[in-house]
Amino acid sequence: MAEIALQVDVAAPRERLLAALDTREGLASWWTTELDRDGDDLLFTVPDAPQPLRLRRERADLERVAWRSVGVFPPAWQGTTVTWDFFDHPDGARQSLLLLRHLGWAVDAGPAVPVAAGRWAELVVRLKDYAQSGRPQPLFVPQPHPHPGVHAEAD
Repeated sequence: MAEIALQVDVAAPRERLLAALDTREGLASWWTTELDRDGDDLLFTVPDAPQPLRLRRERADLERVAWRSVGVFPPAWQGTTVTWDFFDHPDGARQSLLLLRHLGWAVDAGPAVPVAAGRWAELVVRLKDYAQSGRPQPLFVPQPHPHPGVHAEAD
């Protein structure tokens, strides 16, 4: 069974990583500005997707954040698990090691795994930058769709 694993050093404490992974403000600062919550389900909207990505929050503490994909989109993600593990960095208390793992892919997931791995790599860099600097830089900023018959004015 395929697995995606990425580890990165982050010059930020675990508390800041937890906030970036478990609050609306944090998630909107590096992933997508179009984010909703339905109980323990996080709904991530990305451009050109037929519906939001639905991830159920299963755990969120100073050691691990874990989500399970419970939506129907993307199909290859159904039933997969995303974990974010925090470790103390040997260089100091204000530094952390962050390990992302995306597990549970179906045997027939095919090209979805390398595509997801590339996207996770982009997102992890943005998460690290946000945790270290506090400056939002979301990967996805969906644009509102104009209503039929309404024309956007040029600047």
